[in-house]
Amino acid sequence: MASSEIVFSKSHDVGVITLNRPEARNALSPSMMGDLAEAIQACQPADIRAVLITGSGEAFCAGADVRDFANQFEEGGPNGISDHVNELAGAFHRNVILGLRQLAKPVVAGVNGVAAGGGFSLMLGCDLRVASENARFLMAYANIGATADGGSTWYLPRLVGSSRAMELYLASQPINAETALSMGLVNQIFPAANFAHHALETAVRLAQGPTKAYGKVKTMMDQSWHSSLEDQLELETDGIAGIALTEDFQEGITAFAGKRRPWFQGR
Repeated sequence: MASSEIVFSKSHDVGVITLNRPEARNALSPSMMGDLAEAIQACQPADIRAVLITGSGEAFCAGADVRDFANQFEEGGPNGISDHVNELAGAFHRNVILGLRQLAKPVVAGVNGVAAGGGFSLMLGCDLRVASENARFLMAYANIGATADGGSTWYLPRLVGSSRAMELYLASQPINAETALSMGLVNQIFPAANFAHHALETAVRLAQGPTKAYGKVKTMMDQSWHSSLEDQLELETDGIAGIALTEDFQEGITAFAGKRRPWFQGR
């Protein structure tokens, strides 16, 4: 990474991506966006079997850096800010959101604090979302007169329903972790005091699973929104026939027959 605004590390076969701009509540600057995309690509190798994205300090991610927007508007006027936002959103979508979906392994968002705007969308692009009891969630876009981005208009209606999704955009008010859990925005809540441990533990547990199968199912579920039942069944047939060739599947059925716990290695 070109700067320290994104910290990448590896722990127990988990690629850990930490948004590290706490003084700005981890708001995404243009350079930080590039480093985040680079970190996601660093999670492609097979020795990384799961990914955790979290934030440093008291925030997960406050979204785009609105101060940067204001500077761009002051310098370039309406056309200047439009071009800048277009470039930034395009990079966010191509390199970050699609980058996460193209990782053939589970991605966990460890929402340690506020997730707003683009940070809210970044969280939605992950496969699982675990939250600190202190986490807060808001779309925030309408507060600056903006439309939503980061795939949130695609993911959010599918998670919470179209009416609730529109309500979250229109209200642009924070909701707490318990409300997010009841709506299906997050999968689990952990105490704030040891949240980092629990978030990493969640990702490590996934990394110890049959990650080849996880990646295949992730792809199939994403494709299911655009497939007929017949096409999806064909995809599942091909998928399970292919996965039968993997060492993990063979270990799984052997362990089942032997009444022991399987030892998956992501192969």
